[in-house]
Amino acid sequence: MSETPPDLTIQLRSKPRLLSSVRGMVLSLTQRVGFDENACGHIALAIDEALANIIRHGYEHREEEPIHMSIWVLQGEAKGIRIMIEDEAEQVDPELIQGRDLEDVRPGGLGVHIMREIMDDCRFEKRQQSQGMRVIMEKYVNPGRPDGSSLPSSTQET
Repeated sequence: MSETPPDLTIQLRSKPRLLSSVRGMVLSLTQRVGFDENACGHIALAIDEALANIIRHGYEHREEEPIHMSIWVLQGEAKGIRIMIEDEAEQVDPELIQGRDLEDVRPGGLGVHIMREIMDDCRFEKRQQSQGMRVIMEKYVNPGRPDGSSLPSSTQET
């Protein structure tokens, strides 16, 4: 994935009650990276959705299964954060990982849409091992501006 080791690694079990602790850690880290409060909340939500999908769909609510999370703090022109979350569940074709049709109005099923909407990059891969999937997400503090300056607030994307 990356030639440099991650700045932070977390090994957790597939227990839904652990998600709030991960959200808190992500909020704190993203603030230190330089994201505004709104972006910090969105990044925590995207990670929460990824973890919830692993628990629900990959592990079918089994609570003792492993989840591996690695985080890189990106420096330089592409200042931001890269998150890689891996599981050891059954592999699926990454092309089949889609959110449901947004016209289908009902609770649930929007996690993949949320992840792709919030993050600047979100991709799913099979792990090289015989089991498991990987999601890699990246978010930049000032996307699209190589000089690192931010867009005027009236033109920023939401």
